[in-house]
Amino acid sequence: MTIQRREFIAALAGGGAAGLAGCSTLTGDDSDAEISGETLTLTTTSSTYNTGLLDELNAPFEDRYGVSVDAVSQGTGQALETARNGDSDVVMVHARSLEDEFMEAGYGVNRRDLMYNDFVVIGGPDDPAGIGGSDDVTEAFTAIADSESPFVSRGDDSGTHTKELEIWDEAGRSADELGEWYQEAGQGMGDVINMANQQGAYTLSDRGTYLDMQDEVDLEIHVQGPIEDGPELLANPYGIVAVNPAVHDNVEYDLAMAYIGFITGPEGQDLIENYTANGEQLFYPEALSEEPNFQQYVPEGWSADGGGNSSDSSDD
Repeated sequence: MTIQRREFIAALAGGGAAGLAGCSTLTGDDSDAEISGETLTLTTTSSTYNTGLLDELNAPFEDRYGVSVDAVSQGTGQALETARNGDSDVVMVHARSLEDEFMEAGYGVNRRDLMYNDFVVIGGPDDPAGIGGSDDVTEAFTAIADSESPFVSRGDDSGTHTKELEIWDEAGRSADELGEWYQEAGQGMGDVINMANQQGAYTLSDRGTYLDMQDEVDLEIHVQGPIEDGPELLANPYGIVAVNPAVHDNVEYDLAMAYIGFITGPEGQDLIENYTANGEQLFYPEALSEEPNFQQYVPEGWSADGGGNSSDSSDD
């Protein structure tokens, strides 16, 4: 790690790596990569950080390999930008279109599906736009705009913000043309939920962060996501991607791949499945399947023949 990178991580994460434990190596047929004593830099979304899931995942990983994890909470767009600059070893994010751009530009390799939850539209119990129970999120957004009911947007290029802009687009609206009732916070999910609570406003939230905070606010879910039979447009899948060591030779690639292997393996997936807040499951594991989805490793629609969609081939 370069001195500049150390200073960057100290500035973002406040320094203070966790204590190291034990001594371990990764051993394979062709490699014997020492990772004990190293520090993994993970850039990730506020939803995984604020809900406490990362603590649940990182502690056993650190204990097993005798390493430490510096987790830096950022919006998905900023987390990927940090990785583009070589200041992160691995990214855990939730905006597939942005992940695809990251991989297509050569910065990311060995992507894996990790887990999912969904997005929900929340707001005060008075529900001024009358969207409660709607099964069409684009109609709900249209009703909010038509009634000019207060709406707080992340406004931070996060995965949640990316999804919100997609919904406005589906509703035939441009966020740039919305009125004063529409507020861009430029803040993380927890801060935005608190702002919406103070103003009696609507916002789009990932389900996990809302469930983690629901006892602290007066906001209710007005439009459910697909976990509760809501529209598929509100699906919220998470992926994890290693930074390409051929682009940034300072990255801890062996450690990044060990981390990806751990949290997409049986132990990590069990930790995700059993993690709850207020008695509710926050995330649903997606990495293990008897019928793996091979498209997860590459940008969506990529094929070896260079076409936009994969296709079967046969010998002449």
